[in-house]
This record gives sequence, C-alpha cells and structure tokens, in this order.
Amino acid sequence: MYPQVVPSNAHVALRLPSGATAIHNIKPNTTISVGKYGSFQTNFLIGRPYHYTYEILDQVDSVTGSGLRIVPPSELYADIKDDESATSAELDAELDEEKASSIKDGVQYEVVDQEGKVLVRTNRNIMDDARSQSMTMEEIELLKAEGKGSGRDLVAKILDSHSALDQKTAFALAKYTLRKSKKYLRQFTLLPMDVPLLVNWMLNDRDATKIMEIREETLALVGSWSNVHFIPTAEGDENNQNGRWIIVDETGGILVASAAEKLGALHAATNSHHTQQPTIHVEHQTELPDDSQPHPQHEGQQTQKPSSRRKFIPAQSNTITLIHANSQPNLSLLRYFSFDAANPAPSHPLSRHLRTVSWLQLLHPDEDNACTEPEIVSPEALQSWKSGKRGNYYRKRRRWERTTSIVSETRAGGFDGLMIASFMNATTILHHLVPLLRGAAQVVVYSPSVEPLVELADYYSTARRVAYLNDPPASGMMPTEDFPVDPTLLLAPTVETVRCRPWQTLPGRTHPIMTGRGGAEGYVFHATRVLPAEGGVHARGVAKRRRTGAGVQGSEQEESKREEMMGAVHDGMQS
Repeated sequence: MYPQVVPSNAHVALRLPSGATAIHNIKPNTTISVGKYGSFQTNFLIGRPYHYTYEILDQVDSVTGSGLRIVPPSELYADIKDDESATSAELDAELDEEKASSIKDGVQYEVVDQEGKVLVRTNRNIMDDARSQSMTMEEIELLKAEGKGSGRDLVAKILDSHSALDQKTAFALAKYTLRKSKKYLRQFTLLPMDVPLLVNWMLNDRDATKIMEIREETLALVGSWSNVHFIPTAEGDENNQNGRWIIVDETGGILVASAAEKLGALHAATNSHHTQQPTIHVEHQTELPDDSQPHPQHEGQQTQKPSSRRKFIPAQSNTITLIHANSQPNLSLLRYFSFDAANPAPSHPLSRHLRTVSWLQLLHPDEDNACTEPEIVSPEALQSWKSGKRGNYYRKRRRWERTTSIVSETRAGGFDGLMIASFMNATTILHHLVPLLRGAAQVVVYSPSVEPLVELADYYSTARRVAYLNDPPASGMMPTEDFPVDPTLLLAPTVETVRCRPWQTLPGRTHPIMTGRGGAEGYVFHATRVLPAEGGVHARGVAKRRRTGAGVQGSEQEESKREEMMGAVHDGMQS
C-alpha cells in the first residue's frame, strides 16, 4: 500500500483540469512545471496528502509559507450544490418559461419524453460567432498576469463578456463553462502512483506498444486467473516456500508490478501488514571494505578490529521469479515505484521478493558465465593481495553463490502459477516452464491478437490429448511437429477477452464513445496444471456383463429351440 502523504524522491501523478495526467519525480529543492497552468516548488508537495485538489498560487502564502492551496470541496462542487439546492417548483417554473419563450421565438424542441415533456432545447438557429466574445486575448493574458487565485474570476469575466450567452441552452452553457474552466483554472489533483494509473498513462500519453497495448481490465483479468495473492507465513518459518509465481514479462515491468502490488511488495513506504520488512542481522566480522567481506570458508582471515555488517536475507514466500531473454531484465517502468533493477535498494520490498533468471541460466546453466564458480584462492595468497583485489574476489564469490542459489531454486520447480506477456512464441515458453509448476497451478498467457492463443489452445485440446495417449512419441523425441508441447499437462484451455468501453448516455443517443481509443483488443489464455497418472489406469469394481454378437446369436438359437419344444408338447397334448 502506498503512503498517505507524499514522500521525497517519489513519483506522483498530477491530474490537470484538461484531463491530462502528468507524472513527476518529487526531488527536494526542484521546480515542477505544468505548462500553461504554472510551476511550483517540489518542497510544497512533500508531506502533503494525496487525493486533494491543489491550487497554484502566484505568490507564497505568508501564513502557510506555501505556494499551493488545498481547494475545499465546497469550492470544487459549488456548481453542483447550486443545482441541487434548486427546488422542483423552481425548475418547473424555469422550464415553463423556457417553453413559452421558445414558442414565441419559434425555436423547436427535438428531445422529449414519452409524455411529451421537453427534455432538451436545441440551438440550431443560434450562430456561434467569434465576435460574441468581446474580450480579446491581450486582455485575457493581462488578467492572467494580474490574477491571484485559481482563475475562477477570469472564467467569470469571460462568461460575462459573452454577448450571446443568454441564447445558449443549459447543455451548451455547461459545455462552454467547462471548456473555459479546463483552460484557465490553475489547479491539479494529486494522485499516488499505482499500476492502473501507469497503464492508462502509457496507453494514452506514451507509446502503448511498449506495454503490448495491455489495458487495465485485461491486466486485472490476468491477475485474477493467475490467482496471485498474498500468503501469510508464521514467524520464524523461514523454510516455508508458499506463494511462488514465475513470470515472463516483456511489457517493461507492468506484469511484475501488478503481481507485486497484489503481494504487497510494490511500494517501499507502506503501513500495510502484508509487506514483510527485510530481515537484518548484525554480526561482528572483519573490518574490510563494504564489498570485501570474506567468504564463509575463509573466515579464518579475520583481523583484530571488528565491525558490524548487515547480512541481507531474501524472502522465501510470496516471491516473483522473472525469466528474461537478455543479460539484464527490462524493468524500466518499475522506476515509477522507486525500484531500480540494476541497483535495487535493500529497503525496497522487491529487492527481497523478486528474482531474475535468464533463459540461458534456466536451460543451460553450465554455459553461463555467472554460474561458473570463480577460482578458489588459498588463504596464503589472499593474505598477500591488496584489499581492493581481495574485495573483488569476495564480491565475485557472493555473486556466484546468489546466482546459483536462484537458478537451482528455479529449476527445482514447485511454482504456484505462471504469467506470460511476451512477443516470443508461447508454445516454446510453455514447453519449458509448465513442468516447473505444481499441481493445480494456473497458467495465464496474454497476447494482443487472438491467433497465437487459438493455436495454443489447440495444442492442449482434448483431441490432441487423446491422440497423444494413443500414440505417444518416443522418449526424448519431444517436441515433435504434431506435439510441440505435452497436451496432458494442462487441462481446460480457454481463450477470453474483456474490454470496458465508455458510453454516451443521452436520451435517444446512447452509443459507445466514437472517439475512444482503438488498438489491439487483447486476449487471455488460461489453463490449469495437472499431474498425469503414472503407469496404466486399471478399473476396479464389479463389471456388468454385456452381450456380444456371438452371445446374442446363441440366445436367439436357444429361444427358437425352446419354441419348437413348446410347440411339440402342445401337439402331443391335443392328440
């Protein structure tokens, strides 16, 4: 959970009056510019609460000492309160007056209800001319320079100087007022960074292809089917490895951020009881540089001066293992949550709950340099080295131990779920990662188009499974052309899609917003990991005999003989 107030060096989102979203890093003693709305010091935001609307002041308030002012709700929703305060009798009287004036002026109404009551008055005969606004841009800029507040006085003067304002309908007047308010109000709403906000910002204001055009609702569907959730562990139970998910993410870290948010390991500063704080042990060891601590097998090389060193212990449960194709994973979008994958801070929860493994380390660890053990140097040779060279040796040993430990843990399997959002062929990914899952684990694959997922569902279909069981490939021949994956490992493959479309809900004109964003539809494949039965399957119980073809023919012959005997007996009795 994110903090309730703005910390320093954190990313925040500013929702501007125009509806656009701007993301800034709150570094102390710097200036944030929001374009035509003005600028302010970042120190004015540090320690301020989220979800409030702030007004940019031209001068620092002498009382509060801040260049920002919290806009009270009574000021924000003044127009709504005025509309709600009007009684129904006043509204009916106003409606009758407008109706009478429309009949007199010859203006017709187009939208009425079933009873014939007027709902909306048209303005088809009103000509919107630029000369209706008597205030020039020079005068507006002069008023903006002299303004002391959020721009409400300027908006009011612009409305007063409009000569045809009384001819506008209620809808046209509200639309005109809203447009001027979005343009001149110097306000913004402070929002914390979360995954849905980052996804919408990347889709609308940045390059959507960097996140594979995955939408908020599709990302929620992926997280729902993968069953990512926090699993509490008992205190002192460090060997409990519950809640382990494996992810293949090529969206810049969006999939990892979504899973980490559900595990309570995304935000560094949190009051949530879900997040497990790093375990720090203080030990007395040699006084060497921070990166020159000896390996445990060389503990005999200690000097006389002890010093305290922090030993970092990774989490064993509620972890995320990221499989990537390059030497370093692409987690660039996690910087908006104060996490640097190249140099993670020990205080950030993701540094304990995130592991990264390359495909080379997973499939062929012997060919990766990081998994090659450094040369073991004798204690006598270490004693003769300088401190810098000795520190590099210990650092390489620790890096090798950490890498081999993560690779061994990943290759051992036992994961609770698999999430994939990659441009790679999902068939080749599942061929290597599905065997690492435990029974009943969920497999979820996202793709911008449906064709790869339909092909994947066919590989795990019932017909393909029956053909595989009737004529299985020889041992060591997988994958084959007909069976690129083992169809017996996944059950109930399904392809789904979801999309939330905004709609216009005007009387008689209800339809989806025609200016909505297009792009890829986005589809999700999900299935359940099963463990095939080893050996043959034998039926038990009392089997019911069924008549075969020969048995049926024999019974017919016995019946005919019985009829002949009965016929002979009947003839004898008659004689």
